[in-house]
Amino acid sequence: MTIFIRSAHERDLPAISKLLGETWHATYDAIYGVERVAEITVEWHSVAALKDNLAKPHSEFILADTGDRILGMAYASMVDGETAMLHQLYVHPAGQGSGTGTLLLEEIIGCFPGAQKLRLEVEEANSAAVAFYKRQAFKQVGQTSNCGKADSGIPALIFEKSL
Repeated sequence: MTIFIRSAHERDLPAISKLLGETWHATYDAIYGVERVAEITVEWHSVAALKDNLAKPHSEFILADTGDRILGMAYASMVDGETAMLHQLYVHPAGQGSGTGTLLLEEIIGCFPGAQKLRLEVEEANSAAVAFYKRQAFKQVGQTSNCGKADSGIPALIFEKSL
């Protein structure tokens, strides 16, 4: 299967929203419950929320596309003069383990040539994601009680990688 990494466009947003909903339910239903995951996906992964990300300055929103479907996505932005923040990197469960996540991560890193480090937050109970980031040379530098936004109540580990 050939995978193309490309920029996201507004026409992709319904498919990205669907991808995120399916991926979140597959990953987090056992951790947070179906109802809470549904609430989060409506709030964070709606077409409207994703559209806001397309317009943010100093950010990149990319996709892994097979030509038939969007297999994964990544969204990152510069948070200061030296740090890029990886807000999202998700690969559909059907594509996990295929190298798609690594392709997306490498492309995102290349989008921020002035960054000295890449930071991200990852749910500690998401052992597959934690293992993925550790394989990519990320190190845990802290933790938060509010992953994604100030009042989320979602605990996460904070990882960084020097670039």
